[in-house]
Amino acid sequence: MLPTTIDAVRALLKADPTLTPADRARLIVILKGYGKVQTAPTVRTEPRLLRRSEVARRLGCSLRAVDSWTREGILEKVILPGRVRAAGFRESDIAVLIEGKGRTLPGRADGDNR
Repeated sequence: MLPTTIDAVRALLKADPTLTPADRARLIVILKGYGKVQTAPTVRTEPRLLRRSEVARRLGCSLRAVDSWTREGILEKVILPGRVRAAGFRESDIAVLIEGKGRTLPGRADGDNR
């Protein structure tokens, strides 16, 4: 949009007594952005899922160990709605295991879950 067009719109908006200066400024920003309204970045609320290989890497173990701990109920697979197979493991669950606040992983003598 040309600067002269924005100046003309600004003059028309100033002539409207129902608009506050903040409203006028907001409308000008929208016009300069070609109608794109600036939105705040979205924050993810759903838990992040990790694949089996990433879990094994973070825990410093093999894929078979991850599978074994899943069968034993130490790790819990997450299954997404409408799916048959599991999608992964919650990152928060893995972090709890690494910090040592959860169950102790088998094969660790001193409870060190790393």
